[in-house]
Amino acid sequence: MYLSITVRSKDQMKPLSEHEISRPVPGLVQSLAREVAVRVRDDLAVHDLAGVRPIHAPLLVQLLGGGRRAADLAEATGVSRQAVAQVVTTLERDGYIERIADPGDSRAKLVCLTARGRAALRRMRSSSLALEEEWRDRIGGERLTALGEVLSELLTAAKVQ
Repeated sequence: MYLSITVRSKDQMKPLSEHEISRPVPGLVQSLAREVAVRVRDDLAVHDLAGVRPIHAPLLVQLLGGGRRAADLAEATGVSRQAVAQVVTTLERDGYIERIADPGDSRAKLVCLTARGRAALRRMRSSSLALEEEWRDRIGGERLTALGEVLSELLTAAKVQ
């Protein structure tokens, strides 16, 4: 991660303001996450994958192993069934997922990835890896590795509490 907390090109970099320097680390992490989300979303749009957003990735990843019921997706992602239903409806409308009859229970539906959904996940990963490479160029491999380790440690600790 680099000190300017931005994902813009090097020639677009601006120094941090005094306010940004004094922000608590969680605020910086949130700002960086927003910048990353914008970057990935813009990349998706350029590749004709508008409509899907980085925030949808955890739900889409759950479908890589095959279709799942919406209730199972809600439990796996830690969001409400209503929220999953809304996202599923949106992603289905845009062609990223489809609902099919559950072969084990004809009353139930399975949510499945489409080819477009798989393409969106591949593009998100590609965009994220390109961004990580830019960070490596900016701050160096050792610092990027250390950042990843620290963030992983903090995420693990947050899940335990």
